[in-house]
Amino acid sequence: MASDAAGASHVEDDVDSDADIASEIDSLKRDFEMLADRTQTLLTEKLLLENEITQVSKRAGRLEEDLRHLKSPPLVVGHVQDVIEDRAIVKSSNGTVFLVTYNPRINHADLSPGSRVTLNQDTLSIIEILNDGWDPLVAASEIIHKPDTKFSMLGGLDQQIKSIREAVEMPLLNPDAFSKFGIDPPRGVLLSGPPGNGKTMLAKALANSTNATFLGIVGSELAQKYIGEGGRLVREIFSMAREKAPSVIFIDEIDAIGSKRLDSTTSGDREVHRTLMQLLAEMDGFSDSEGVMVIAATNRMELLDKALLRPGRFDRIIGIDVPDFEGRISILEIHTRNVPLDDSVDMRKLAKKCEGMSGAELKAVVTEAGMHAISEDKNSMSKEDLEEGVRRVLSERSRSTEGAEALYQ
Repeated sequence: MASDAAGASHVEDDVDSDADIASEIDSLKRDFEMLADRTQTLLTEKLLLENEITQVSKRAGRLEEDLRHLKSPPLVVGHVQDVIEDRAIVKSSNGTVFLVTYNPRINHADLSPGSRVTLNQDTLSIIEILNDGWDPLVAASEIIHKPDTKFSMLGGLDQQIKSIREAVEMPLLNPDAFSKFGIDPPRGVLLSGPPGNGKTMLAKALANSTNATFLGIVGSELAQKYIGEGGRLVREIFSMAREKAPSVIFIDEIDAIGSKRLDSTTSGDREVHRTLMQLLAEMDGFSDSEGVMVIAATNRMELLDKALLRPGRFDRIIGIDVPDFEGRISILEIHTRNVPLDDSVDMRKLAKKCEGMSGAELKAVVTEAGMHAISEDKNSMSKEDLEEGVRRVLSERSRSTEGAEALYQ
């Protein structure tokens, strides 16, 4: 009996021992799996940190490069006048002329007279050629996105539209016809007339209708402070127009630089006159202006210099005056095209009440009438609203006239 009990005890001890070993093995497996997961996590984090270190290093390198550029001395801008073997004659921004060397990596063929270059501040050697040689004002003058204005949106200007399309579109679209007849196409068109009658809108409609490059600039932007700057801008505008021909140059408010030349003038007036003389030379000088058309607008034609108005420069002068009765009807119909109107509205009667108004004032009549109808919480514009619009515009005109008279008394 005692021996049987001892044998059973040994069996139980063996079972307990096997169970402990199995439990320990399971525990070791779990620990191994946890360590394996932890190792994988650490490896992933290591890769992310290494990648982040690489990105930070690249960013630090770029910042160091930017800092080096910011600390580097500025370069002088100049223009090449001539190239002599391995050297070039340049004119710096302060007007001084130097004979300098240039970077051997620069293509000799690209270094031509007139090129815009950067010069080392100490040695004045040519560092690089500036591809965009246009002044920012000139570069911004090109109309990339065409205006929304169309000829159909201009009322009372049928004859003027026909005249400007003949003078501008025909030479650009069919230059061979002029060669066939042995005549030179018009060089320029001048739009004149009181303000608010559609001169600028006519130019916008032309820009919309033509496929030529359209350059638009205001005359006052050509009146510069420093000597020679205005003339340089005019040269660059015409140079850009020739490069992008066929092209149209539109100069709004040309009286800012085209006024009559007088004997007794200030230094500022003389600079404006230099700009005018450069414009005269570009329009009808030795430079070839084939494919370039100039359109200008002014409401003070009596101020313009006679040399600017002669044939060969502005061959066609188109007057845009206050619209007549039929013109007023056409303009009112255009501005009320999308306006809900009552049956009581009679455009012919309204046009009679608007006698003497410009196109801008007729548009203001419709705007004021619409504001009155909205304030009265109406669903459509009535005859009374339009009459109120006429009254407001006439009242504003009277007040402006009285203020101007009081100013000059």
